[in-house]
Amino acid sequence: MSSSAVEQDLVVDAERLSNQVSTWLKDRLEESGARTFVLGLSGGIDSAVVCGLAVRGVGADRVLGVIMPSASNPDDSVQAARVASTFGVKTLTVDLTSLARTFQGAMPTEPALDALGILPSETADIDARRQLATANVRPRLRMTTVYYVANLVKGVVVGTGNKSEASIGYFTKYGDGGVDLFPIIDLYKFEVRAVAAHIGVPQSVIDRPPSAGLWQGQTDEDEIGLTYDQLDRALVAMERGDTSGIATDVLDRITTLNAVSEHKRQPIPTFSKKTSG
Repeated sequence: MSSSAVEQDLVVDAERLSNQVSTWLKDRLEESGARTFVLGLSGGIDSAVVCGLAVRGVGADRVLGVIMPSASNPDDSVQAARVASTFGVKTLTVDLTSLARTFQGAMPTEPALDALGILPSETADIDARRQLATANVRPRLRMTTVYYVANLVKGVVVGTGNKSEASIGYFTKYGDGGVDLFPIIDLYKFEVRAVAAHIGVPQSVIDRPPSAGLWQGQTDEDEIGLTYDQLDRALVAMERGDTSGIATDVLDRITTLNAVSEHKRQPIPTFSKKTSG
């Protein structure tokens, strides 16, 4: 579907949002003194929207998309290339599959950590912790890659995170959270969808199930435990101060996710000699 139920209920001025973000991006590039915006093109709607808005702001010749497959769904690269073609931007493809495997092979095993006496005694959640550690490797390799490219081309790394995901910490710290600019961080997912349709993001991208590409078959909604419609409705209701129409289990889920991810949204705690007693 090109629009969600929540998008139909809440009016989105897609033209105004598009112009605001595009102008903001233009201003940021000018003040940076850099030449180019560099962003990862995943084949998803968020990176497609950021790509399109960046082109609106500074022109296609000043936007570079980096496509970074890593044993991921082959359609990701196909859709990413379609986005690049739609908006006329150049792309680089950096296949991270072998690098991710090499990195994983060099990492310590649980028995090695256990032998040092530093593995937590509670072993029931070891599989979940291993999956999290492994999944976070890919976005952190992507971050390293786009910064490497940005250094070479005198670029600014543009992030693709949106407000819905940021509110619940659905991003990897120092992975997709490691960027120079966040142009759509104040747009809910339903607003991103509206802008996508307005600026001409390919329908095949708009219709794809959102996925961070962490493993084969992974989808955002399965991981979050809520649909984006549920998430957006609840977040908008919370922002307005009236959650009477939101199911308790949905509110509880969002509140928990928000609380445990607060550290991701805060600056790194730093020691100060002046403020320490």
